[in-house]
Amino acid sequence: MEITAQSVWSNCLAFIKDNIQPQAYKTWFEPIDAVKLSGNALSIQVPSKFFYEWLEEHYVKILKVSLTKELGAEAKLVYVIKMENTYGNKQPFTEKIPSANRSALKSQDVDVPFNNKSPELRNPFIIPGIRNVKIESQLNPSYSFENFLEGDSNRLARNAGIAVANKPGGTSFNPLLIFGGVGLGKTHLAHAIGVDIKDKYPEKTVLYISAEKFTQQYIDSVKKNNRNDFIHFYQIIDVLIIDDVQFLSGKTGTQDVFFHIFNHLHQNGKQVILTSDKAPVDMQDIEQRLLSRFKWGLSAELQTPDFETRVSILKNKLYRDGVEMQDDIIEYVAKHIKTNVRELEGAIISLIAQSSFNKKEITINLAKDIVEKFVKNTKREVSIDYIQKVVSDYFQMDVNTLQSKTRKRHIVQARQLAMFFAKKYTKASLASIGSQIGQRDHATVLHACKTVDNLSSTDKQFRKYVEDLSKKLAL
Repeated sequence: MEITAQSVWSNCLAFIKDNIQPQAYKTWFEPIDAVKLSGNALSIQVPSKFFYEWLEEHYVKILKVSLTKELGAEAKLVYVIKMENTYGNKQPFTEKIPSANRSALKSQDVDVPFNNKSPELRNPFIIPGIRNVKIESQLNPSYSFENFLEGDSNRLARNAGIAVANKPGGTSFNPLLIFGGVGLGKTHLAHAIGVDIKDKYPEKTVLYISAEKFTQQYIDSVKKNNRNDFIHFYQIIDVLIIDDVQFLSGKTGTQDVFFHIFNHLHQNGKQVILTSDKAPVDMQDIEQRLLSRFKWGLSAELQTPDFETRVSILKNKLYRDGVEMQDDIIEYVAKHIKTNVRELEGAIISLIAQSSFNKKEITINLAKDIVEKFVKNTKREVSIDYIQKVVSDYFQMDVNTLQSKTRKRHIVQARQLAMFFAKKYTKASLASIGSQIGQRDHATVLHACKTVDNLSSTDKQFRKYVEDLSKKLAL
């Protein structure tokens, strides 16, 4: 029987498959093609330089053993790195670079003796100068399902998270988008899913990252001309968790690259988990093709916890900290702090701290003092400037745009909402409000308030804007 590159590599693969984890074999060896056999040198084609570096770092020994079995002690391995479009297009890929230096990226051969050390891995999480190839999950193990208490406000999201953790990539909840206001537990739940998956499937690569850090890594990859390595890194993740995905708003380059990473992961049965402060329908300046993918799976909302859930959260927090507290004190705190879980836990920590530092018994009177100060200190000062900032942030525009003379519908509506809330939450006159919001007169403010009232009763989407901003500005 004739010995060919394909037959030699097929025998190597059979040996390798018997000696490594199935998931690792699928990720790192199935994509490789044997392309040439010249004497005792086998050439194999790998998708990228990143891929080659990973093989050399992690699988050089098993490659050496398997190839030596087939071609003898003098066996050599040659990597052919195909710099193709990692988006799935098999045509040669040309990176967009300044026209003076524009050139097509071609395949390159790398003849690698087995005793060479590989170059440093292009891992966006590695600090320059520190050699560490392991992909850390970036998860916080203290965020678990055990301390994420179930209630009516979070039941759907929590149960969906458990289903995903039991079968990542194998449920209809892909992607799973968890959305809700500040301090309701989005990040906690996202971490809990990742932590549970790592416990159940230790061989899977799970990665948590904020959308802000993802964007910065992408910008760095473009500057350093290793965008393909950045893309390939994220395409090998089994469970990708992106926190605060609304921060991709307006960042067209990052949205584009995430679109292709998302497609690759989804098509290959990998799990994507996203968090956001708003539902997909309310996200501004996110491409429609990306929003449509956010809607493929399940969008689960985290709402403000009801009284019973707030009591349970406090009791659980006290139990974990080994602190005893009377029920009437717990209920008093739960009754008066309603905004979110973060503030609720912050108040109980302040109460324990005051008791401990001042050597006072935790009484209902002490609780009243702490809660009164806590609520007072956590109230935002609602000024016209602050209202404009909140409204601008909500619609992902700057305050100058909101105040501008433009008649674009979404900017006009944002401006009218700012005027409406300024009238509602401040004691300023209509003339003063108009003057501070783009040098308008009192008649414009009056018209804006009437328009907001009318649209709130006739337009479902606009009513949602009013409800969301009311929550953000609520005293």
